[in-house]
Amino acid sequence: MSAWLWAASACLLVLDPCVIRATRGDTFDRLLGFQLSGIVVALALAMLGEGFGRSIYIDLALVFGVLSFAGTLAFVRFLERWV
Repeated sequence: MSAWLWAASACLLVLDPCVIRATRGDTFDRLLGFQLSGIVVALALAMLGEGFGRSIYIDLALVFGVLSFAGTLAFVRFLERWV
């Protein structure tokens, strides 16, 4: 097991506090947990791609990062009506 795979698994352990933050708290804390979990997953996918030597995982990480940011902006726009 390479150092990239160890780093990716450590990155996925960091995902637990993000999920807890996204499921509890007020609206903005949930948004923060959602955005941070998107960043952590994209970083873990990039590390997995490097660890396994597959470039498709790195492409997937880039697309996921962009879509995560766009999804957060759409969610904030939707949330703006009620807050």
